[in-house]
Amino acid sequence: MLMVFYGSNGKSNPVSMENKVEHQTENQITYDIHLPSDLGTLYKVRLGLQSLENNISQLSLHHFKIQNTSTLDTFSLTINKTLPLSPNGDRWVEFPIQWPLKEALSVVTYHLTVFSRNILNERNLVHMTACIYGTHGDTGDRSFLQSLQKVQQGEKNKSFLVIVDAVDLGELEKIVLLISSKTDCKLDIKKLHVKEAAKEHPIYVFEVNEEFSVNANKPKIQREIPRSFVIRGEKQKNDTDNNLNKEGSQAENLTEYIIKVYTGDKRGAGTDANVHIILFGSEDKSEVFQLSKSLEHQNPFERGKVDTFKIKTKKLGSLRSIEIGHDGKGFASGWFLEKVEITDAARNSVHCFNCNRSVDQSIITLYMLFSF
Repeated sequence: MLMVFYGSNGKSNPVSMENKVEHQTENQITYDIHLPSDLGTLYKVRLGLQSLENNISQLSLHHFKIQNTSTLDTFSLTINKTLPLSPNGDRWVEFPIQWPLKEALSVVTYHLTVFSRNILNERNLVHMTACIYGTHGDTGDRSFLQSLQKVQQGEKNKSFLVIVDAVDLGELEKIVLLISSKTDCKLDIKKLHVKEAAKEHPIYVFEVNEEFSVNANKPKIQREIPRSFVIRGEKQKNDTDNNLNKEGSQAENLTEYIIKVYTGDKRGAGTDANVHIILFGSEDKSEVFQLSKSLEHQNPFERGKVDTFKIKTKKLGSLRSIEIGHDGKGFASGWFLEKVEITDAARNSVHCFNCNRSVDQSIITLYMLFSF
């Protein structure tokens, strides 16, 4: 059995439960594990089987409890599921961690539709897995095997449905495909659609348009497919058009956020690069904001300094995460970010996002540590 832990600062490597048994009774096993200290506040756990290749008896899970032996913070959950979830199928189960005074993410059923011209011909030969990435983490590699029975015939393409249960991923960003086969074959994949099962929209579209030549004697083929576009639905588009035509009401719907950025107090912590930020809430996400005009300093993001910025954007709901990064330009572009504090002026609430690490040219995602 494996576990993967997700925190506000990242995720752990898969933790094998083998040789970690501390105490065992007839119906209960206690494991002693050590997690990296820089994971931050845990917000979800993925639990599953290491392999389905061997003859593994089913594993029935009833209750899960985790306790930090230093702080004695404790979380428990009733699961009542059996792994694997279906024959030759999904070997993972995910659940959110609910801490006192902090809203947990929900578990969402996602429908992933694969459009392919020849999936019926290769259905008994090809093994495919997908890992879906969003602003709240990823699903890990999920097998397509259990869903190849649900094939629909179209004029040009055939499609099949993959059902994935995962803790809310937020805005979907990319999918990583892994393809292998028992024999040499070709697999023509046109595109992937992902949406929440309970909603018609939004539909996240990932264009592939590639014929994969799979060789049994070669390693798995891996492809990273970024999101192409999002179908928001007619109602959502009409709402957007109406808002754009009503400048007065649009101004009334804007919310002001005060952003305090704390640069670390260590050698080389500051940066001359151009820093940008995106805010993600329970209802929507903001546009990209360039943090250039600090209320305190002419040159922002210097060592040991705090810079304040004010922005106005549409109503986002309760803040959950942010994306922050820079373009790497300037003489000294390296940056050690300590934390970001954001005040929602309308709700009179402050949200803290810890980082405590260097930020390179790529974007990093930070999840809310606490609010007050």
